[in-house]
Amino acid sequence: MNRCFMAFASGCLALTAAFPAMADVGSRLWATGGVTSIEGSAGGGLSPWALLSGYASDEEWGGTVTLSQATTEDYSLNVAGAGVTWNNRVELTFARQTLDLDTLGTVLDEDELVQDIVGLKVRLAGDVLYSPWGQWSAGLQHKQNREYTVPEAVGSEDDTGTDFYLGGSKLFFAAIAGRNLLVNGTLRATKANQGGLLGFGGDRNNGYEAMAEGSVSLFLTRQWLVGAEYRQKPDNLGFATEDDWWDVFVAWVPDRRISVTAAWVDLGEVADVANLGDQSGAYLSIQASF
Repeated sequence: MNRCFMAFASGCLALTAAFPAMADVGSRLWATGGVTSIEGSAGGGLSPWALLSGYASDEEWGGTVTLSQATTEDYSLNVAGAGVTWNNRVELTFARQTLDLDTLGTVLDEDELVQDIVGLKVRLAGDVLYSPWGQWSAGLQHKQNREYTVPEAVGSEDDTGTDFYLGGSKLFFAAIAGRNLLVNGTLRATKANQGGLLGFGGDRNNGYEAMAEGSVSLFLTRQWLVGAEYRQKPDNLGFATEDDWWDVFVAWVPDRRISVTAAWVDLGEVADVANLGDQSGAYLSIQASF
């Protein structure tokens, strides 16, 4: 891990120590808000879930703020996000992604790619704990490239796009060795390239495609979770094949107001015009709930 990542981790630990002094948050059960995905919506690191962020129950407001960083061999992705939830029914989020091109920047003469994402999620039906078919939510993520030189150069058709998704989440009590298991599935309609960082649509395809995403999380204790995620990707650009994403993660929830997630992520080949190979590395995220 580089110095920047180590400094980020140290900041996370300092914030974790400070948050227990804050007032209590909403009345939903422990860890039922998930963490924050790299696109700002509540879920895992890579994919939104049907869960809504924070701990707001009926007749309550809640919110989250998040910082995340993923560092691979040739790239680093930084995400800052925030969200509010109303009555455990509607979630509104914002995230800014900054992909530092690092090695590739010397080839493309561009230092970074920046994208803003506004998200809206609505709980349609059910409850993740008590409904036999779990909780179901629908959402959208509207994405805007702030830097479009590189996406346009590699064949992107647009600097703006909107993903639509339907997600289901269910917690199974005492499912494995007496421990609770959280299962999530998401179906996304998208034409985003590399999540939108390389624009939307391309010479190979310029229409929406349905992509499947899934994750499982096992509660080792109330404070510790381990799990894995998988996310399909479209393949719109002729210059390079776009690979699916996956990760394995561990999340620590020492308090209802704070969570820290560490993961090993594999993003495949990302804008691989310089034959850099698969991009895998460490991911760290901290979320505060209020």
